[in-house]
This record gives sequence, C-alpha cells and structure tokens, in this order.
Amino acid sequence: MRQDNLRILVVGGGGREHALAWKLAQSRRVARVFCAPGNAGTAAIGENLPGKPTEFDRLIGSAKDRSIDLAIVGPETPLIAGIVDAFEAAGIPAFGPSKAAAQLEGSKVFTKRLLAESGIPTGAFKVIADAGEAASEVRRHFASSDRPLVIKADGEAAGKGVIIAANETEGLRAVDAMMVRRIFGASGDRVVLEEYLEGQEASLMAFVDGEQVAPMLPAQDYKRIHDGDSGPNTGGMGCYCPVPSVTPEVFNFALNRIIRPTLAALTGKGIHYRGVLYAGIILTTDGPKLLEYNCRFGDPETQVVLPLLETDLVDVIEAALEGRLDAASIRWYNRKSVCVVVASGGYPGDYDTGVPISGLADAECAGAVVFHAGTKTTDGRIVTSGGRVLGVTAMGDTFRDAVEGAYAAVRKIRFDGMYHRKDIGRRVLRVGCS
Repeated sequence: MRQDNLRILVVGGGGREHALAWKLAQSRRVARVFCAPGNAGTAAIGENLPGKPTEFDRLIGSAKDRSIDLAIVGPETPLIAGIVDAFEAAGIPAFGPSKAAAQLEGSKVFTKRLLAESGIPTGAFKVIADAGEAASEVRRHFASSDRPLVIKADGEAAGKGVIIAANETEGLRAVDAMMVRRIFGASGDRVVLEEYLEGQEASLMAFVDGEQVAPMLPAQDYKRIHDGDSGPNTGGMGCYCPVPSVTPEVFNFALNRIIRPTLAALTGKGIHYRGVLYAGIILTTDGPKLLEYNCRFGDPETQVVLPLLETDLVDVIEAALEGRLDAASIRWYNRKSVCVVVASGGYPGDYDTGVPISGLADAECAGAVVFHAGTKTTDGRIVTSGGRVLGVTAMGDTFRDAVEGAYAAVRKIRFDGMYHRKDIGRRVLRVGCS
C-alpha cells in the first residue's frame, strides 16, 4: 500500500468515524475519503456512500466502483461478523481484526476463558448457560455478600449487555431480561457472572500488527447519562486524554501483563490480531485488571485521542498492515484533550429525531472540533438522527483550558431537547491536574 493519492473508505456513521475521516483528510497521502454511511459531518470532508456497515457485498461493490485503496472499519458489529475477511477476500486491504480475532469483543465467554488460561489479571467469574442456574447463583451471591454483582450477556449487545446489580432483585431482573425475555437475542444464551471491581477505569487503545503493539495515549470516558456518574449507562457522554492516574508504571503493567500476553494467547490458538485493540482496565487496590476488550477504536475515546496524534495516521495504519509497527515512530502532541457529548433529550431511552441544529460554525470558531455522530442533512439543514448527536472536542495546554474550551463551544450549539453532562473533566480538575 506504499503509495500516495490514496482513496480511503471509512465504514460507519458515528462520531468515531467522523474523527477518523477528519484525521485521514489531514494526511499528505490521502486524495479522497469516503464514508459508508457517514453523517452530516463526514459529508463535509468527503463523500458519503449508501449502505449499512453490515451490508458487505454492497460496500465491497461501492469500494470497487470507486477504486478504494484501503478500508478502515469503525463499529464492532461488522468486525464481529467478519467484514475484514470479506474485504480481503475481494482483494481490498482492510484495517481491523479478522472475525476470529474479533471474538475478543464478540464473546465475553471466549475472552474470560482466554484470560483465565493465561493468568491475565481480571475479575473472578462464572459462565452459566441456564436461566434457573443463573438465578440460583444470583441468590447465593447476595445471601452471603452485600457487594454488587456484574452480569454480562455473552455476545454483542450494543454496549448495553453489562448490568451491575446492587441487590438480588436487580440481579434476578437482569437474568430474566437476558436469558428469559431475550432482549439481546442469542447474546443471552450464556451469561458471565463476574466479581465487581472497584477503582478508576481507563481506556487503553493500541495499534497491533499481529505481533507488535504500539499503544495510544490513555483516555477516560464517562458512561453514565447524568452528572456525578448517576443514571443508566450510555455509549459514552464525554472523555478526556491523557489520564493522570495511568502512571508510567500502570501503563507498562497494562501493556506487558495484559495486552501482550493476550495477543500471545491468541497466537497460540492460531489467531493473529491486526487492527486496534482497546483494553478497558480498572485500577484496583490489587493493581490494574482487565474489565473487557473491544476490537476497534473506542467512541468517544477516538475523538480525544486522534487530535493528539502528531504522526500521520495513514503511516501508522500502513505499518500495522505490513507487520512493521516495531519500526514505526509514533509521536503525540504534549497537550490535553476533552470531549463533551451532546445528546438528544431522552437518550439513552426514547428521543426525537429530525430536530434542526444551529450554532455548529460558531462552536468551531470558538476553537473546538465538532464531531458529528447522530446527524444528517435534510432540505439543506443539519438535523438530529440519533441519541448521541455531537462530540465537541477542545485541546489545551492544560486540562482546565481544554475543559473550558469544550464547554464554551457547547454553549454555541442549539437544538430542542439538547442535553449534555456538565462535569466532563471535573475529576482531573478536582485533583489539581494541569
């Protein structure tokens, strides 16, 4: 792929994909960026193509028609379903893990067993395939402990398949939803009952070429819908980068005791992981432990990490595809980055769409980058089309500058029902981080 004037396809249509397209468009080596299906933000960068991320044949046909040199896949659903295998079989290079490697996100049972076999630090767990047995285990746990219990659907569940049950009633309700009412379909065939771990969480993404690992800067996101980390989980309401609590010691532990041994364990099974591997870690009193793996760029983490990447993203991806990450020199800007997610009122429950948005140009004039997630253009106007609508990212020499810049830009944006958290980045300011 060592060429210029590249034509690149980004698969997906959210904030992560807009951030990828935005970064790729800055490359001296890229002639044109396409997105499928994209959003109103990606349309301003390149060309949006029709087709859902799971419509492999349609996407491959579009890629061939437009002489695409490289496809980069954003969402987990097509990766778990094998989109990289399909593109490569059609002769189109694609960046992301194979279907076999994407099991790290596609099956929590596969991953937990792999971790246990390899002695990788993670929470204690049990795998259960019977609803009655799972309910009995929930009762047994709360009869002897007042600690929460984590209940996870085995398969993909759009980021909603993990429930932290504070008591027996919540635990039984989760088992019923996953295994009896089947709200996640086949993903609830098995559940993982897992030890509840306490501590700060962090997201550590890394470029992987099958053997070598090139870590990105750590990020920390805010999953709950309301300030103070209250309310239901979401896809992420904001994020900041880097993470002061991820010290060099923690960073090296995560790389050498968690990520690298995982890749070695996969290789031992004949699976070579190539793409981005995202480790969700938690900093417990017993040291860092793995909560879960994702097989792709995080969202909204990508919206704070990529703006700090100084090296050409195309050069990094090329090195990963060609198995030479060990020789790649990846540089990062010595700055801070904060993203505030702007959502539709009612999210993560029911919400209206088609609501006109104003103030986007003013927000960018305020110094932020506005990444579109749930937007589209209707009759020449940009309107809402999803729950998480925008990710407003600002950079600064200090966290305070970045936080203030992001919120100053958010205040420029208007649409009916607009909602955002008011405390993104507060924890780093509270502990006096600059």
